[in-house]
Amino acid sequence: MSHIWHPYTTFSAIEKGLPPAIIRGAGCYLHDADGNRYFDAISSWWSAALGHSHPLIVNAIAMQSDALQHSILGNMTHFPAEKLAQALVELMPDMSRHVHFASDGASSVEIAMKVALQHAYLKGQPERTRFASLRQAYHGDTLGTLSLGFLDHFHEPFAPVRFPGSQLPVPPYDGSLENCIDAARKIFSEQGASLAAIVVEPLCQCAAGMRMYDVAYLQALYRMAREAGVMVIVDEIATGFLRTGTMFAFMQADLDPDIVCVGKAVTGGALPLSAAIVRDEIYNAFSDLGDSDGTFYHGHTHAGNPIACAAALAALAEYDKAPLRDNVRTMSDLMQTGIESLADIPGVTDARSLGLIGAVTCETTAQAQAAQAIMRDRGYLLRPLGRVIYLMPPLVTARTELEAMLDALRAGLSAA
Repeated sequence: MSHIWHPYTTFSAIEKGLPPAIIRGAGCYLHDADGNRYFDAISSWWSAALGHSHPLIVNAIAMQSDALQHSILGNMTHFPAEKLAQALVELMPDMSRHVHFASDGASSVEIAMKVALQHAYLKGQPERTRFASLRQAYHGDTLGTLSLGFLDHFHEPFAPVRFPGSQLPVPPYDGSLENCIDAARKIFSEQGASLAAIVVEPLCQCAAGMRMYDVAYLQALYRMAREAGVMVIVDEIATGFLRTGTMFAFMQADLDPDIVCVGKAVTGGALPLSAAIVRDEIYNAFSDLGDSDGTFYHGHTHAGNPIACAAALAALAEYDKAPLRDNVRTMSDLMQTGIESLADIPGVTDARSLGLIGAVTCETTAQAQAAQAIMRDRGYLLRPLGRVIYLMPPLVTARTELEAMLDALRAGLSAA
C-alpha cells in the first residue's frame, strides 16, 4: 500500500494498481522498477527541458552540495544566487531588474501579484486591487493563483474564497482576433483604473489544453495595459527557456514586461526553483529610505537555494549553446510538419504547434485516453488534458526520436 497522495490523480486510477515506479532517468528516457523504458514526451510536467541526468547539471549539483547546501537570503547572500540573478537579468530586454527567488511556479506568480498590489499602494493608487488574466488561464494552485486562472473542474470547491478578476477573451477560441481585441479594450476602458496588473501566459495556455493564440493579440494586450498604466506580468513558467523557439515566448511579440515569472526548466527540471524578475522602476518603489517603510515583506525558506541555483546556472549555460538552439529550430520545424499531418485522422478536430509544443484535439476524451494507452504500450509517457493530447519533449530530442514519436501518435490516434 502506498501512502502517497498523488497530485492530479484520481482514486480510480490508483485502484487499478500502483503506477510505474521510476528508478532512473537518462537523457529523454525514464526507467521503472520493472525494467520498462519510457520516452518522456512531456518533459516531466514541462520541466526536464534538457532531459534527465544531464552530466553538467549533475556535476554542478554535486560540487555545490559539497560546499554549501543552504543559506537564507534574508539580510545575507551567497554566490550561486548572485550569479544566477545576474544570468537571468542578462536574458531580459534590459538589465535594470532585480530577481526575487522562490521554489515553484505558483509561488513566483504570487510574488508578482503581491508586488503589483503593494506597488500600487506605495504609489498612492490603493484602488488598483484587481487583476486581469486570460480566459481559461492557469497560473498555479495556490489560492491567489487559482483566482487568476479559475478552472471549474479543478477549483470549484474553492470558489467562495477566490477574489474577483477580469477574464480576457482569447482568439480564436472566444472569437476572432478583432472581436477579442474589442472586448479586451472594453474591459480596460471600464476597469483599467482598478487594475493592478494583467497576468498572461504568452502565446500558449498550456494547462488549458495547449491553446495557442496570435502574437498580435499579445501585442494588443500589452499596448492596452501600457495606455491604462497597468503592470504587465508574463508567466513564462511553462513557455520559457527555448520551449516556443525563443528564449522566452514574450520575445516573439517584442515586449518589455514589468515582471517575468520563470520556473520549471530554469534548473533543467533537476531541482525546484522559480523566480520573479522585476523591473528596477518597480523595485525602487519598495525603499525604506524615505518617510515610510516600503519593504516587501515576503519570502520563502528555500528561496534561492544554493544547490538549485547551481543547477540553474548549468542549465542556462546549456540553453546558450548554439548546437542546442539549432536542434530546437530543426525539431520545431519537424514538430510543425508532423503535427499538421495528423489533422486528417478521423476524430481529430484540431492540430497545432508552437516551437517544441505539439497538440491535437480529439472529438472525445475517450479517444485521447485510448491513444495515450496505445502510446504507453509503445513506451511513451503522456498525460492528455481532457480531449487534448500534447507532446512537449525535451529540447535535446533527436530527429529519429521525434519522428518515431509522431509516428506512434499517428498510430495511436488512428487505432483509437
